[in-house]
Amino acid sequence: MTLTSSTPDALWASQSLRLLRPAAVVCEGLTRGSRGHRLLDELALVVGVGARLLIVSRPDASAAMLLRVLAGLAHASAGTVLLAGVSRADDSPAGWARRVGYVGPEAGIYRWMTPREVLDLAGRIAEYGPAERQHRIDLIAEHYRLGVQLDEPVQRGGVALAERVALAAAMLTDPEVLLLNEPLRSVDPEERARLLAIPGRRRTVLITSRFPASEAGLVNQVAFLRDGRLLVHAPVRELDARGLTLSQRGIEALAGVITVDAQRAAALSR
Repeated sequence: MTLTSSTPDALWASQSLRLLRPAAVVCEGLTRGSRGHRLLDELALVVGVGARLLIVSRPDASAAMLLRVLAGLAHASAGTVLLAGVSRADDSPAGWARRVGYVGPEAGIYRWMTPREVLDLAGRIAEYGPAERQHRIDLIAEHYRLGVQLDEPVQRGGVALAERVALAAAMLTDPEVLLLNEPLRSVDPEERARLLAIPGRRRTVLITSRFPASEAGLVNQVAFLRDGRLLVHAPVRELDARGLTLSQRGIEALAGVITVDAQRAAALSR
């Protein structure tokens, strides 16, 4: 039985919930190529509700492509995706429009727009009424410290402001699944850590990063893709237990150790 963060509160309150291992992200057989290279190769991945998952890959483009496919910005040539229990085809307010958020390496907003206009547009896309949009904009503007610049063109605040506004817009709907592709690289490291400490027991966050060490304290799981296939998906504590660092090299080493352990276990069971 696969549960999602949209599961009724009565079941969430059950002590047996942890045994059911609810899933927020389910990928099966995802395949996608680019310029003759297979970036995703029959990828299977299940991410539990509430996880903070760091995804790294070789090549780097594989992790980025995975999040683009999950966000509906790129199409897989094969495979299926469920986010928060909803297929990509459901872009209604009850589907992905409110329940899934995405932030890419570039803000993707017109620099002549003001933060208020960007947030208002995000609210309109989610089909909130005027009063609800204003309420959510007020809350988001405070958390992301946009008040002084709320009615000024984003270009006046530079790239860092554009990145903060993009994240604020993604969070306007309080999404159950948040996809972050190399987020907030132009923001001060201390402020970046504050903004990416995304709250919510039921919220699931996937982050791709070429600089894993910069995500320390923000994630509790790591995944490593090589040539489009998942080699390891493990808690961050596995790195600590084996004396490995939260780095590309450390995560690759963990994948190697776990592969060897699995091979030994299989040999002993024969």
